[in-house]
Amino acid sequence: MLTAVMIGGVILIIALIVMRFNAPAPDLPDQLTLPGGASAVSFTQGPDWYAVVTDADEILIFDRVTGQLKQTVTID
Repeated sequence: MLTAVMIGGVILIIALIVMRFNAPAPDLPDQLTLPGGASAVSFTQGPDWYAVVTDADEILIFDRVTGQLKQTVTID
């Protein structure tokens, strides 16, 4: 019984990994122009936005659909 449960668990884990890697990649912009000539240090994304951390210690939050800058957060 324990062997059957362990085999089932391994099969389940493999199936979950395969499903996760076959998920479509999110749409990201081909290019992104940062204001003020800043350079990107880091990037993250949410369901309807993406954010870029710049070398000027700012977080720039962009709308995913329009690509327009929504908010700027200064890091102290």
